[in-house]
Amino acid sequence: MRELSLLAIIVVAVLAFSLVFENALSGRFFNRVTTSVAITAVLAAGQTVVIITRNIDLSVGSIVGVTAYLTGEYLGDHPDAGLFLAIGVAVLIGGALGLVNGALVAYGRVPAIIVTLGTLAIYRTWLIEHANSQNITADTLPQWLDELPRASVLSFGEFDIRLTFAVAVLVVVVLQIALGRLRWGRWLYAVGSNPDAARQAGLPAQPLTLVAFVVSGALAGLAGFMFLERFGTITVFAGSGLELASVAAAVVGGVSVLGGSGTVFGAMLGAVLIALLDQSLLRTPQVSEFWRDAILGALILAGVAADFLVGKRLRRRWAESRRSLSLGATSERGAVTDA
Repeated sequence: MRELSLLAIIVVAVLAFSLVFENALSGRFFNRVTTSVAITAVLAAGQTVVIITRNIDLSVGSIVGVTAYLTGEYLGDHPDAGLFLAIGVAVLIGGALGLVNGALVAYGRVPAIIVTLGTLAIYRTWLIEHANSQNITADTLPQWLDELPRASVLSFGEFDIRLTFAVAVLVVVVLQIALGRLRWGRWLYAVGSNPDAARQAGLPAQPLTLVAFVVSGALAGLAGFMFLERFGTITVFAGSGLELASVAAAVVGGVSVLGGSGTVFGAMLGAVLIALLDQSLLRTPQVSEFWRDAILGALILAGVAADFLVGKRLRRRWAESRRSLSLGATSERGAVTDA
């Protein structure tokens, strides 16, 4: 129901903004929204895996910045490196940084919000020191990287399905299948739903938490490569603020901050809604640019409130149904005894 309601909200938002500014229904605007949503969708997918385990990763913005910068350095020094090698470097760096987060949370038993707030600052500070006031510029990167953002896999008139958006969709589909069909995916939900019960049942809670943060870091590394190929010029502040967008996309998409529920597909719909609002508000002169972050924060609050209210209602209905079944069973046993 949450995903269907998000789809309805997205459709209504598109129709509403089409009355506010021109070209809201054009292929050009569609291409701009899908291009901008790719990075947030990949980050939201990784964030979903972490939140399902009843944790949070606030360092993904810094991981994007570090991986984008280091991958840009690598491509500048090795211009003959191919696409898959560059992606592998970015994912490997992101996974290593996620491993640090996961080890501290799972085995150091430090709360995730404290760990990732700390590494958010540490990773960004290290990048500033490493960069030494030098930026990665597009003229130092291979030619194929400059052409990558315009590459399309499908076209319908003015509407293009860009390669980066297709990759984001593929990531979401793979993770959705893994979480829903594979044993370790169901274990992640069990750990987030009730960590104590999961440990008593013999589930490897600590390794699963570690894996969740590694997945989040690796996907942040992939997002860092997407950031590099989209913008070309990388500063030490690359990726700042993306942690807020990733959390907002996951929460708005129905991922419970209490852990144990939510889907990657819902998180992607949340990312689409955020990107749509962001690009639309840029073209709405009546709305100040300073209100965009406020609207993003309001979406997070609305998502958390909706999750709490819906969860409370579902728990009440579940308790009532259990009570009804119990009373029915008692009545049947009484009838058999009387007979």
